[in-house]
Amino acid sequence: MSAQIIDGKAFAAGLRARVGEGVAAFHAASGRVPGLAVVLVGEDPASAVYVRSKGKATREAGMQSFEHRLPADVDQDDLLAVIDRLNGDAEVDGILVQLPLPPHIDEQAVITRIDPDKDVDGFHPVNAGRLATGLDGFVPCTPAGCVMLLKDTLGDLSGLDAVVIGRSNIVGKPMAQLLIAESCTVTVAHSRTRDLAGVVARADIVIAAVGRAEMIKGEWLKPGACVIDVGINRTAAGLVGDVDFAGAMSVAGAVTPVPGGVGPMTIACLLRNTLISAHRRAGVPMIETAPNGGER
Repeated sequence: MSAQIIDGKAFAAGLRARVGEGVAAFHAASGRVPGLAVVLVGEDPASAVYVRSKGKATREAGMQSFEHRLPADVDQDDLLAVIDRLNGDAEVDGILVQLPLPPHIDEQAVITRIDPDKDVDGFHPVNAGRLATGLDGFVPCTPAGCVMLLKDTLGDLSGLDAVVIGRSNIVGKPMAQLLIAESCTVTVAHSRTRDLAGVVARADIVIAAVGRAEMIKGEWLKPGACVIDVGINRTAAGLVGDVDFAGAMSVAGAVTPVPGGVGPMTIACLLRNTLISAHRRAGVPMIETAPNGGER
């Protein structure tokens, strides 16, 4: 038996196309297009690539893209002043500060300075609290994309056993909250979990977000499990995930590849969050088109 490969790249392309349709509808209703502002501090090569990709995707969706590039030695107060200006800019619906930041910058101070209603990354403590208590807010893009792929692959997730390996604020914790909201039974595991293989073996759904190359072995998996690999690790052999892909393919029911799985979903969900923000700020109802062409 060979597992189904979950094509995140294709799903993300469809989502981006639907966002583009939503942008056109919003423009017709409001007279303007949504705007996404990205702030890049320094010249980290990976961050620069991400920012270029986000800007390109934003423009392709018909949105305005505002890029603010600051030197690596920028004073924290100057960075916060940029965020304050963006908070007050009526053309900006979403604000994203590319992480990581230089060591002299207090990352949490920067995240909490963003208006929670423009925090399309979903990292602000207010949005984390909204997610935890079931209120409407912005959900971090990577976990949101993972849930979309899971529901597209499995349908109803209610009652399934899920294990989230990783406990970061960006992926692990919000991922667990989203799965709870889908009525899964959720275990949050991590590098210090005793008998991690035994925990994984019970799971119908495995979310690997621990940041260790091929840490999750195929023989750990429950036969037929759905495996979402969030990891992206650079090795001598190239890019690999947190899951041993070859081993998982012979046991699991469905697996995301690395690359081409979760990664493309992150930018697509960022665009979707920006579109949602624009509708909320303009007081315009948003009608979403489901992947099958229906409305939801």
